Amino acid sequence: MSLQGSMYTGISGIRAHSQAMSVIGNNLANTSTVGFKGARTAFEDAFYSTVNTGGGIGQVGHGTGIASIYGDFKQGPFEPSSEATNVAIGGEGFFKVRNPKTDQLFFTRAGNFVFNKEGVLTDPHGYAVQGWKVKEGSTNGEPNTVGSPVDIQLDRFQSPPLRTSELTMKLNLNSKATDKSDVPGSPFFSLHQMWNGTKNPPIAADRYAFQNTMKVFDESGTSHDLTIYFDPVKSDKVTSDAAGNRIFEYIVTVPPNEDGRTINGTTLKTSSAAGLLMTGTITFNPRGEMIGMSSFSLKGNATGSLKDLTNWVPSPMSENGRPIFTANFLGKNGASLPTSSNANPITLDFGMRNSSTPASWTNAATSNAAMVGSNLSSIPSFSSPERDASYSTSYDSGNTVNSQSQNGYGAGFLQAVEVNREGVVTGRYSNGQVLDLYVLTLASFNNQYGLRREGGNLFSATRDSGSALTGRAGTGPLGSIASNKLEQSNVDVGDEMVRMITTQRGFQANSKVITTADTLMGELIQLKR
Repeated sequence: MSLQGSMYTGISGIRAHSQAMSVIGNNLANTSTVGFKGARTAFEDAFYSTVNTGGGIGQVGHGTGIASIYGDFKQGPFEPSSEATNVAIGGEGFFKVRNPKTDQLFFTRAGNFVFNKEGVLTDPHGYAVQGWKVKEGSTNGEPNTVGSPVDIQLDRFQSPPLRTSELTMKLNLNSKATDKSDVPGSPFFSLHQMWNGTKNPPIAADRYAFQNTMKVFDESGTSHDLTIYFDPVKSDKVTSDAAGNRIFEYIVTVPPNEDGRTINGTTLKTSSAAGLLMTGTITFNPRGEMIGMSSFSLKGNATGSLKDLTNWVPSPMSENGRPIFTANFLGKNGASLPTSSNANPITLDFGMRNSSTPASWTNAATSNAAMVGSNLSSIPSFSSPERDASYSTSYDSGNTVNSQSQNGYGAGFLQAVEVNREGVVTGRYSNGQVLDLYVLTLASFNNQYGLRREGGNLFSATRDSGSALTGRAGTGPLGSIASNKLEQSNVDVGDEMVRMITTQRGFQANSKVITTADTLMGELIQLKR
């Protein structure tokens, strides 16, 4: 190789180290860039010339060049954020965003997202974050997504109301309570007989042992007070027949003026049965454990006095074996019976269900409440009673409600948005509901080193990277989502400073090759003197 060739070899080294220094400088410039992934320069030797040597054939290299500039995709540290929509990926994967002007898709690790004025979740460039929309009705469980990824846009600012369809009440009824309502001939339906929907109050405060009121909701989201009254049955005949068991009667009621039922053209609001939705009994064994219950509802073809016990028949049961009553608050036509097509049934749960399929009552011959009279053995009960893990009791510890719930709620307005570890975007509403809205789309690549950097913390797919493989956080190779966090640059300043020193020395050494070759050429020129 000539001396001039040595100078070009030095130039190749200077050129390569200059580019390496540019990469280092870019890394250091982005030490505070959210989600930035650093890069490393890989050198390679250039081609070789063959020369004859005393030992045979030898090779002389012609410098160096840049083999590749690899991205460094290791995890960056997390920084806390006050924004719930600032999210970071713990592990593999990229967020997917769409340019609304060109419809081009990009990928990023920077999760500094916010909602714009149109309610679209965007990055700082206004690119829309992509996610799967969750089918309405999915709440606090495995979200049921529909379709392909779309722009995450808030369009459910209001949570629609849900009518009450399930009512649960687990309570303790004092085993020493006094029987305050004993109607001769109807000991199990004394509360029922005492109720008068045309009076205010419909039942006197000294005619029952205990009552509990809770809110329920109709289809429009309006709340209503539903009250259940309890009283022990302690007539001598019943006590004798019970053989140590304890019987409580109960009635399920609503304010009479809110009862919208109509029976054979008669509006219940004007009758003594107004507000009376169900009547029945609960049976406890001597240990105070619930062992059975009965329930009766007003039949749809009732005639004469609607309070007459002949008009009250064993209640229908739900598929899971709970007795049903109907509260027709809105006065809809044809909604008198729980079995009617326009009814809004509510299941009653005291902690026991009928496990038979289909659920049925014992004592099928007892077709109405009047046939029970004072005969304990004729009261219908569950054919296959099964207690829940938590159930109502009758201990000598006072009347208390241990737990109660119902599944209805009124309309609510969006108050906050949250993101969980699985990337599920949920809305928290003023009615207490938490609704799943979207699931963030994450993408992975067979060769992430083949991604093209587009600036602005964005990457785009190339032939080398392969197509994006999308999925939910926590599935396959994809990492989990951290809300209220931002992934910071993964550039290590200490490492970069060491690389800067070695790159600087490499540059200096290559420049020394050029100056040394120049000195040698000067000596050659001096030979002619």
